Amino acid sequence: MAKLNQIIAVEKGVKSKSLQDVTAAHHKVQKPALLAGISRTYQPKDEEGEQLPPESTRVQVQAEDVLREMSASLTRLFDVTATKDWANRTACADVTVDGRTILTEVPVAYLLFLEKQLTELHSFVKKLPTLDAAESWSLDPSTDWWKTDAVRTIRTKKVPRNHVKAEATEKHPAQVEVYYEDVPIGYWTTVKFSGALPARRVNELVERVEKLQQAVKFAREEANGAEVTDHRAGEAVFGYLFG
Repeated sequence: MAKLNQIIAVEKGVKSKSLQDVTAAHHKVQKPALLAGISRTYQPKDEEGEQLPPESTRVQVQAEDVLREMSASLTRLFDVTATKDWANRTACADVTVDGRTILTEVPVAYLLFLEKQLTELHSFVKKLPTLDAAESWSLDPSTDWWKTDAVRTIRTKKVPRNHVKAEATEKHPAQVEVYYEDVPIGYWTTVKFSGALPARRVNELVERVEKLQQAVKFAREEANGAEVTDHRAGEAVFGYLFG
């Protein structure tokens, strides 16, 4: 008895061959000259008249033959697809991560859906914002934000000062140079907040997604290993259509 993964493996080739056969059949019946034949004989008006050989053209394509050929090719496709789809109704497997069963008896179609969704989730989780590693963060229970320790810094103001380079004399005024001095006038106390995640949390989420991805793939392979029963749908369909 065949297994579901074997049917899936041959399905693509069967589809490709059926497409080629149907295309060839379409081209055959769309060429009127191939379906047409003729037979002509010539008889002169009297015995002394010119004798001409008979002419004939054979029919090269018979529509009923094309239908039979196409039916045979498509019957194989219909049977393979029916076998796969009927098997997919019952083929299932559990999704298990580290010994913990996350989902039970999951059908193949849903496992394929999960694989696609988890691929997108993996990309999203890997790009989650992380806290600045240069800071020391702690969780503030009152806001549920991350925050840093308070940092106190001095606020200064530039105050002009005079520097006497030369004292005044009877003949010359004093030479004074003006410069600015930073004078403390207050203090800033700064606390930074963030809604980002610690890097360890992001790494943990990425690891979880990757583990679940592997579990889903394993479950799909297990489900696809189920034995299948051949379904002969093609003969019934084309027996009705072209019979």
